[in-house]
Amino acid sequence: MRVLGINAIFHDPAAALVVDGRIVAAAEEERFSRRKHGKRPVPFAAWELPEQSAAWCLAQGGLTPGDLDAVGYSFDPALCLPGGIASDPWDWLRVEYATRAPQFLATALPGLDPAKVRFVPHHVAHAASAALAAPVDAGHGDCAVLVLDGRGERTSHLAGRYRDGQLEPLASQPLPHSLGLLYEDLTEGLGFLRSSDEYKVMALASYGKPRHLPDLRDCIRADGAGGFVIDPELDLGRYAPPVPLGGALDERHADLASSVQTRLEEMILELAGWLYDAADHPESITMAGGVALNCVANARLAAEGPSLNRWRGRRSESARCRPRSPGPRSG
Repeated sequence: MRVLGINAIFHDPAAALVVDGRIVAAAEEERFSRRKHGKRPVPFAAWELPEQSAAWCLAQGGLTPGDLDAVGYSFDPALCLPGGIASDPWDWLRVEYATRAPQFLATALPGLDPAKVRFVPHHVAHAASAALAAPVDAGHGDCAVLVLDGRGERTSHLAGRYRDGQLEPLASQPLPHSLGLLYEDLTEGLGFLRSSDEYKVMALASYGKPRHLPDLRDCIRADGAGGFVIDPELDLGRYAPPVPLGGALDERHADLASSVQTRLEEMILELAGWLYDAADHPESITMAGGVALNCVANARLAAEGPSLNRWRGRRSESARCRPRSPGPRSG
């Protein structure tokens, strides 16, 4: 089986070639176009495909588009909410472009039969990219997977487990509640480039204090069923005035970044703990999605989460007793 995977709907367009279950080649379009993140994550850019990376992957495998048995496209427009996302008046355009992806791909890859294009739910694709490619035996054992990002078709989160190579979803979070979109809102409000500069916010957090954590704990809560709730009335601008792109920042902005970052870390710990119990104490956990790129949160999960506390049945004294550093945290 020769399968080409395509990611293109939001940002970081990329392609991967899998032949008989083995990854033959994978590349992001930015490596060829030299555009950071490949393109801007706006509905108007949803038609852009990773043409160069797809062609490179096929060349590495010695294949032509006509040799492919299937093409997986990591978004299923049939699952989207009618009318799209209310907060994005142009979301319908993104859905329209996704619907036409088979024809677009056949044009970009001459010889490809558009009927071979298969829509894969966005978070299912994320889950597979983590669990099935991880250095654990997800194909024959148990492996939990936690997906957190801005949004998929109609959700922002998926918690599940793989058993014998099959994904069993355990929980998901319907939009508009989204930890990823909240962090994107913060990024934009701090004068950084949305869906691109989130790592700068993570770094800025190390220079502030989580003064607003009590408020955020009230507004951002786990629901006890594997999901979470974000108060629709939450206005980050009340804690620090929004600044234009590249604008000057002060202590208030650092404190806000620290508060949101800390609450995000706490939420990931809660969601991972719930998943550990719901997945019947699996041997390993994998993470995927944009929120999973938050290395500071990942480090805290590694130090305090169930993977060390319970999954391996031990936790080193150094990890347990080591205080969190008050100094700058790397972004």
